[in-house]
Amino acid sequence: MEEAKGSVVKHVFVAKFKDETSAAQIDQLIREMANLVNLIEPMKSLDCLASSALLHENIYKRVRDATEVNTDKEECKSSTCMGMDVSAGKKNQGFTHVFECTFESMEGIAEYVAHPAHKEYAKTLMPNVEKFQVFDYELTKAVI
Repeated sequence: MEEAKGSVVKHVFVAKFKDETSAAQIDQLIREMANLVNLIEPMKSLDCLASSALLHENIYKRVRDATEVNTDKEECKSSTCMGMDVSAGKKNQGFTHVFECTFESMEGIAEYVAHPAHKEYAKTLMPNVEKFQVFDYELTKAVI
């Protein structure tokens, strides 16, 4: 198998917000995360998935009004996009949101994690999160 040039690196944060975190607080946290794309150069895009249709609709309306959020499938390649969990199995284990950030390299993720804007955001986000998982992975095109 031959590997094609041009990789993409993903940083995925899967979270369950605390029950006492209000929808308005979650809305604000998502707006603030979406704004990190404008503040941290290596961060190329953000995709957000919500597990609840009602929650997603509320968030989408508020975030759309506050930032440039894209739901056009054709244009969700280099901007902030939102979607709703449509899996049939509903095996999300209580997690309510997925945030997927796109970078061009692992160095970009390291710069993002160390950036003062990310650190400040984490201070606001983490007290509202009951549990989370983080995955970093590199996508490569394989020629078979």
